[in-house]
Amino acid sequence: MMRRIYLWAGSLVVGCAIGYLVYQWLIGPQIHLEPVGTGTLVHTIVASGRVQSEHRINLGAQITGTVSKVLADEGQKVARGQLLLVLDGAELSASVAQARAAQQLAASNVRMVQEVKAPLAKQALVQAEINVLSAQRAVVRAQALFAQGFYGGASNEDAQRALETAQSQFSIAQHQWTSVQPGGSEAASAQAALVQAQAALQTQLARFRYSQILAPQAAVLMARNVEEGDGVVPGKVLMVLSPLGSTQLILLIDEKNLKWLRLGQRATASADAYPERKFAAHVAFIHSAVDAQRGAIEVRLDVSEPVDLLKQDMTVSVDIEVARRPQAVLLAQTAIHDFDSVAPWALVVRDGKAVRQSLRLGLVSQGKVQVLAGLQAGEMVVPTAQTGVREGGRIRQALP
Repeated sequence: MMRRIYLWAGSLVVGCAIGYLVYQWLIGPQIHLEPVGTGTLVHTIVASGRVQSEHRINLGAQITGTVSKVLADEGQKVARGQLLLVLDGAELSASVAQARAAQQLAASNVRMVQEVKAPLAKQALVQAEINVLSAQRAVVRAQALFAQGFYGGASNEDAQRALETAQSQFSIAQHQWTSVQPGGSEAASAQAALVQAQAALQTQLARFRYSQILAPQAAVLMARNVEEGDGVVPGKVLMVLSPLGSTQLILLIDEKNLKWLRLGQRATASADAYPERKFAAHVAFIHSAVDAQRGAIEVRLDVSEPVDLLKQDMTVSVDIEVARRPQAVLLAQTAIHDFDSVAPWALVVRDGKAVRQSLRLGLVSQGKVQVLAGLQAGEMVVPTAQTGVREGGRIRQALP
């Protein structure tokens, strides 16, 4: 009797086990699935490179003087032509005033030649010409009267000398008239004096401008070595400027990424020495030739804002954003079979069964892949690491 009971109990256990296995087979195993989602996919090219040192502009005075004003502080951005420093210019101002007065005097002399001396010389020439004509007529009369016996020889000689004197005065008047005409000696001398005075004024103005130090271009003031009241001499560096936009990052990028690169693309960079300090850059230059030995192309990025921590040849890591896809259908790369082939596919769960589905893929970024065709958001996919799942087999989603 007991033996029958044991046999019956054993058969029941075996039957239950078989039934459970059959049930599990019918409903399928529980596994963790990868969901198909949506989101913005940003495709980046990651590369490392080096810093091409920004050049520095050292500013100093060209004259000896005393600083009266300092108008910029370290770290300040300055515009092209902005006034940075002023030297005491009292003596230079006096020199400019003196040179300007000399220039005005020379200009007055030119006007005097044109407006006074030239008209007077013209009148003197006309009068001298009249005197010559009068003297010529007097000679003719004297000769006639001398021939008739009314004049003696002395009177005839006096008339001749008067004519010679009038002719001499006419010649002098002609020379004076010619000299005050444009190109004449006196006019040219006055004009040359004016040019010389103008040049002297420009020289003094230039020296006066030396008392004002301006920014030669837009930059950041990196160092200031002077304060108000300091004496300065030529050759002493007073300020150091870092031109804006002059820092570049030099990268060598695998040629397979060339199709993605465009001028102006934004990038985020960090120096390996300061990985927590991120800064912005953008693509400014793409070399026209590929380095055949390394299979890479040189790309240069301009740093958007000055970064004081960057040094010559410092190593940097750069992420260049080359594409962005909003509202993309996304799937983990670990759920795609034959990812690098021309015919990738995935096992998608439909109606509780694993179905092989061909895929058309797009961008890849940080383990996520854009699915262009084959899947819809919300579907569940079997990870490639999950073994033992066959096409057509039943599958259940495991609880988290």
